Amino acid sequence: MKPLLLDFPTLFQTERLQVRKPFPGDGTEVYEAIQASLEDLLPWMPITTETEENAEEIVREAHGQFLLRETLDFHLYDKVSGTFIGAITLKPENWDIPKFSLHFWLHSAYTKQGYMTEAVKGAIQFAFDKLGARRIEIRTDATNVNACNLAERLEFILEGTMENDFLAPDGSLRDARVYAKIN
Repeated sequence: MKPLLLDFPTLFQTERLQVRKPFPGDGTEVYEAIQASLEDLLPWMPITTETEENAEEIVREAHGQFLLRETLDFHLYDKVSGTFIGAITLKPENWDIPKFSLHFWLHSAYTKQGYMTEAVKGAIQFAFDKLGARRIEIRTDATNVNACNLAERLEFILEGTMENDFLAPDGSLRDARVYAKIN
């Protein structure tokens, strides 16, 4: 079946989170969360949301990519307050398997509280149950201790370290750890 013809939910919930696809109009809250978290995010991801307008463009692109099944971005909202706290992405690497890579970031004010562990658990369940995933990968900077610990805590298997695999946002050459969970 062609991915574009696949029907699956555009949101799911965990104990404390509502997780949904991005919608036009989400740009301001994404921009504000990134700006409040720049110090924590800059070592690990390139920041391309330099203005609110730019953030809105990115959100609208993500909305379109979700509809086309090219990239499945989800926004994370605290169920109680309704506050946007981060994002998680299931990027289809091969729909024929199906195989996905998992990417995530969290507003600094919500770290160390188990939110991302909860979100990743929910995304894994969503991918296996709703998308028929057979493999989910987390590929992270080998020096990103928090991401490595999260993968290991959720029983992803470390398949290897890829030396000199990518350029970090600061331009330095970095190693990547590849973790996988198989269904």
